[in-house]
Amino acid sequence: MYLCSRKMSDNKNKTGSRSSKFVKDIGIYAIGNIGSKIITFLMVPMYTHYVDKSDFGYYDLCFTWCLLLMPFVTLQLRDGAFRFLLDCDNDTRRKRIVTFVSRTLISTTILSCLITAALALFTNIQYLGYALGMLLAMSFQEVYSQVFRGLRNNRAFVTVGILSALGIGLFSIFFVVGLGWGIKGIFLANILARVLALIIVEARVRLITRNTRWSISSREVAYDILRYTLPLLPGSLCWWLTGSSDRLFITHFLGLDVNGVYAVATRFTGIIYTLAVIYYQAWQETAILQYNSPDRDRFFSRMFSSYITLLGLILVGYVFLLKVNYGWMVAEQYHESLNYIYPLGLSAVIFAAAAFFDMGYQCAKDTKRTLPAIVLSAAINVVLNFLLIKPLGVYGVIVTQLVTYLVLFIYRWHDMRRYFVLKIGKLTAVPVAVMLVSALPFYHTQGIWLNMLYMILALACIIASCDKDVRELILSKFTKSSATTK
Repeated sequence: MYLCSRKMSDNKNKTGSRSSKFVKDIGIYAIGNIGSKIITFLMVPMYTHYVDKSDFGYYDLCFTWCLLLMPFVTLQLRDGAFRFLLDCDNDTRRKRIVTFVSRTLISTTILSCLITAALALFTNIQYLGYALGMLLAMSFQEVYSQVFRGLRNNRAFVTVGILSALGIGLFSIFFVVGLGWGIKGIFLANILARVLALIIVEARVRLITRNTRWSISSREVAYDILRYTLPLLPGSLCWWLTGSSDRLFITHFLGLDVNGVYAVATRFTGIIYTLAVIYYQAWQETAILQYNSPDRDRFFSRMFSSYITLLGLILVGYVFLLKVNYGWMVAEQYHESLNYIYPLGLSAVIFAAAAFFDMGYQCAKDTKRTLPAIVLSAAINVVLNFLLIKPLGVYGVIVTQLVTYLVLFIYRWHDMRRYFVLKIGKLTAVPVAVMLVSALPFYHTQGIWLNMLYMILALACIIASCDKDVRELILSKFTKSSATTK
C-alpha cells in the first residue's frame, strides 16, 4: 500500500515537473510570438489605409509563392536542424550539423539567384527581384532561428522574431507611409527587417559562427538529416496546396481585389495560428524529450485535453473581441472581410489540433509517414476548390479549408495510435461544442454589450468544463505568480 502510494506520488511529481517546464516554455515562446505578431497585427490596419486592394492582393500572392518555394530553397532544414541538434550531445557532431546547414543554404541561394536571372530574361514578372529577396530572407531567418532553438538558446530564437517584426513595422511606416512606396515598401520592409534581425542576434550570441567549420566534413550527418528532411518536401508542396493555394483560386476566379479582402481576414485569423504555434513549439520540445517516458500516453492525453480547452478559449475570446472593434480597425473597403473571420478561425483551430499529432512522426523520426494524410488532404482541397469557388465564391474556399483540415485531423487521430494512445475525457467535448455553437451569435448578435455578454458566458462554460488537472495546468503560471506576490 505504501509502495503504491509512493509510486503514485512520484508519478504526480514527475508529471507536475514536466508540466511546469512546459508552462515555462510556453511563456518563453509567447514573448517572442505574441510580441512579434502584435506588431504584425498592427500593420494590417495601416496597409488597408495606404495600399490598394489589388496591390495588397498581389503582395499576398507573392508571399504565398514564397511559402511554396521556401521548403525547396531550405530543403526543410528548419525541421532537420532543430530535430538533430536538440538531442545532440557531441560537440563535433553539432558543428558538422551547423556546417552542413550553412553550406546547403549558400548552395541553394546561388541556385535560386541563377534561376531568377533566367526568369528575368524570358518573362516580365512584376517585382521579381523583390520577391526573391523576401524568399531568401525568410529562408535564412526560418532555418537559423531553428538552429538557435536546437542549440538550446530559446532567447536568441525569440529575439530574432521580435526584432524582425519590430523592423517590419518601423520600415513599413518609413517606406509605405512616409515615402508612399506602397507594395514595394512592404517588400523592402520584410527583406531588411529579417536580415538585420538575424545579423544583430548572431553578432551577439555567435552560435552559428562558433559552430560552423568550413574545413570539416559534414558528409557524416548529411545523409541522416536529408533522410529526415527530404520526405518532408513533397509534404510541404501538399501543405501549400492545402493551406495557401486558396489565394491562387481566388485570384484566378474572383480577382485581386477579392484576394486583397480575403488576405486581410487571413491576417487577422493568423493570430490564432500564432497562439497555437506558441503551444506547438513548447510541446514540440517537451514531446521529443518525454517520448520514451513510461507514462507517455497519460501525459500526452493530459496535454491534448489542455490544448483543446486552450483553443476554445482563444477562438471564442479573440473573434468576439475582434468583431466589436473591427469597424475602426479596418478601412471601409475591407469591412466585408469580417464575414470570413469566424469560419477561418475555426479552420485554424482544427488545423492546430491536427498539428498536435505531428509530434508522433517527429519523435519517432518517421517523417515519411506524414505523406499519405497530407497528399489526401491536398487532393481534397484542390478538388473542392474547383467545385465550390464558382457557386459559393470566397465561402467555397473557406468550406474547402474546413473539410480539408477535418479530414487531416481524423486521419492523424487514427494513425497516431502507432506512436501513442490518447484517452480523452467526456468533458473535452464541451469546448468543441461551444466553438461550433458560437458561430450563430457571431453572425446574428448585434450590439457591443450582447456580443461581450455571450463571449463571457461562453468562456465561463469552457473553463467550468475543465477537469482539475487541466485547469491547474492552464492557470498554474498565474497561481505561481500570485503565491510569490503573497
